[in-house]
Amino acid sequence: MSAPTVRRRRLGTKLRALRAELTLEEVAERSEGRFVYSKLSRIETAKSPAKAKDIDALLDLYVALGREVSDELRAALLTLTKEGAQRGWWHSYRGVLTPVYEDLISLEAEAESVSSWQLGVIPGLLQTGEYAREIIRATAMSEAVEARVDALVEVRLARQAVLSREDPLTLWAIVAEQALRSTSEGDGVMHEQLGRLLSMGKRPNVNVQVLPANAPLHVGQLGSFTILGFGPHADLDVVHTEGLTSALYVEEREQVAAHRDAWQRLTSAALSVEASAELITEIRKNA
Repeated sequence: MSAPTVRRRRLGTKLRALRAELTLEEVAERSEGRFVYSKLSRIETAKSPAKAKDIDALLDLYVALGREVSDELRAALLTLTKEGAQRGWWHSYRGVLTPVYEDLISLEAEAESVSSWQLGVIPGLLQTGEYAREIIRATAMSEAVEARVDALVEVRLARQAVLSREDPLTLWAIVAEQALRSTSEGDGVMHEQLGRLLSMGKRPNVNVQVLPANAPLHVGQLGSFTILGFGPHADLDVVHTEGLTSALYVEEREQVAAHRDAWQRLTSAALSVEASAELITEIRKNA
């Protein structure tokens, strides 16, 4: 099963809105055999891509059921359907990436903003190649990952293109001071990495804050998380959390809102962008 793309998630959201109070079973029954419950469910949850002819037929059904489907809406949903089947650059790494990681890259590629809180590491979108290599090796919990380190480093660096594309993603990263003071096996790895943080932080679409080690107890101590935002399509915002052997996506609106509130608390507790740059510069002197 391929990882769901943002376009497929957006399509599913719009279709759920059209379905309104009807259940999937009721829609399937009224389609007179054209659709079955499982197929409709996979389309709405973005578990599998839809075909344009099926979406066209489904919209016809909703019109027959009294839903208002304008020509503009139909055209937009059919465009989402066709674009949702497109492959990204990461498809060539499918033998290396897990479906969950593919989904993260897809989300980053289409998000307008990323709000990241990292307790122990530098955010992936700001990592240097050598730092990424050490982190991937240090956290590898299987021989399969260890055998793919080079390819995973390539992918991590390729992901960073979202920060320099024509319409760049906005990244606001809050990093715990302890992550900046980590030591590395290679000479100069942390020195180079901290320099990377400083240079990237000067970009208009990147903000870097540091949460100092002497900060009072805070909500971020429960773990790192990243919020991927989609601007006016706030119903598509998603939270990504990552553990030692698995990753989790949170999409329920109330839970996403709770993470956003937590992130706002962390921005208030962290040093200002300017003071953060000064601290990073000071730490870098001894790295």
